[in-house]
Amino acid sequence: MRVCLASTSPARLMLLRQAGIEPIALSPAVDEDAVAAAASTERGAALPPEELVLLLARAKAAEVAHRIHDEHPGFDGIVIGGDSMFAIGGQVHGKPYTPEAARERWQQMRGATGILHSGHSVFRVSPGAEPVEATAVAEASVTFADDVTDAELEAYIGTGEPLHVAGAFTVDSLGGAFITRVEGDPSTVVGMSLSTLRRLARELGVVWTDLWATA
Repeated sequence: MRVCLASTSPARLMLLRQAGIEPIALSPAVDEDAVAAAASTERGAALPPEELVLLLARAKAAEVAHRIHDEHPGFDGIVIGGDSMFAIGGQVHGKPYTPEAARERWQQMRGATGILHSGHSVFRVSPGAEPVEATAVAEASVTFADDVTDAELEAYIGTGEPLHVAGAFTVDSLGGAFITRVEGDPSTVVGMSLSTLRRLARELGVVWTDLWATA
């Protein structure tokens, strides 16, 4: 039973490897901004974060699931797509990309609690059959230390780590020292909830332990 990760996120790839899975990683050909904009236009308003992360996770997983046989003939297994956004103080944040944006967010996050929304889409893909999908959204609350100094913040931003992750923080790397509490599946904050993925795989008739590289 093979696994394909519809993402090139180093954090998601490492998370699956730590869980005993050695996936193929394919970059989905999806314009996320365009998908989100089209959905907002159709709705007449911006989608709430729990809907948006699921929409984007599904778009990425579906794109890869429908072309995987072209790149990996005979693929038999699951394709996993995910997307994450962080909501705090009534605002929703993806990746900050710039030091200025990361600094502004951390000024707001110190001593506060936000919600990390993580969308999951899993497709069961096998030769000669149409892909079948299962989806879910997982959430985890994250509380940040209230005594993070400006010097610590500048040093953290200087590493570049917070620029390319949802919410401008990590829990499993340098940013972990600035987080005081996580409520929910901790892996959700890394990028995907492993317990949610296991449940979705089971809905598709896949036994999680069969996905282990050593199985």
